[in-house]
Amino acid sequence: MQEARIIDGVALAAQIDEEVTAVVSQLEEKSGKRPHLAVVVVGEDPASQIYVANKVRRCKKVGIDSKELRYSADLSEAELLSIIDDLSNDDDIHGILLQLPLPKGMDTHKVIHAINPAKDVDGFHPLNFGRFMAGLDHALAPCTPQGCLRLLRMVVDDFEGKDATVIGCSNIVGKPMAELLLQQGCSVTSVHHLSRDIEGKCRAADIIVAAAGSPHLVKADWVKPGAVIIDVGINRLRDLGKGSGIVGDVDFDEVKKVASAITPVPGGVGPQTISYLLVNTVRAFNNQLDIVPDEKLGL
Repeated sequence: MQEARIIDGVALAAQIDEEVTAVVSQLEEKSGKRPHLAVVVVGEDPASQIYVANKVRRCKKVGIDSKELRYSADLSEAELLSIIDDLSNDDDIHGILLQLPLPKGMDTHKVIHAINPAKDVDGFHPLNFGRFMAGLDHALAPCTPQGCLRLLRMVVDDFEGKDATVIGCSNIVGKPMAELLLQQGCSVTSVHHLSRDIEGKCRAADIIVAAAGSPHLVKADWVKPGAVIIDVGINRLRDLGKGSGIVGDVDFDEVKKVASAITPVPGGVGPQTISYLLVNTVRAFNNQLDIVPDEKLGL
């Protein structure tokens, strides 16, 4: 059997950047304004510093204005809530990104709930999550699942009637991913660490989305020949028997011999999370200024 097609997330991210750039230019012509994203970072988490730098760089590339608000880890929760409130009421700010994780002692849910839902470009606020799960138009949905669906559309022509298994049930990836696949007409099975016969449920699937945070969890004998695999996992291995480096939730080298298409790690899902942060920022801008959406981005 021919090895799986490698779904190139880097190339897709570049394509989405071009699409967003064109839409931002159109919006500026219509309104005289550009979308403006505020990125709030508390503490010195090394991974967060890298993520934020990448997000700001991509904003600049597509013409979205952005500003970073960086604070030390000793910022109080009350002070952070006041900052979020100011941004939520600032008409010149169209999107708010709260970089997680927050320092220990802060109530992450409380702070997320304080963000103006209209500016919640992560799609984590319960009002946005509810709108998305209800299938309402123009909802601000979580970014990573939107990116996963866009990757799937590169290799799946018709979702209707397909069987899909989503491994993981977080509010950030698993649950919204299952909902997106349902909206496309798939029959969806969600599995987690308490599920029985995960292997069998995966083996029956035409599409597998792995978002468990467990390195090399999905083996070749879990996969139906010809299935499409989306690997959301980002796991750092340090000489645990298979060498060191970043790996996904899928045993890539073996599964690619069985699947018809698969995302690599890195270079698959990761770039799409930032892509759909940009899309959500444009969507939030449109919603706030009541601008007719551009169908090219599904806005």
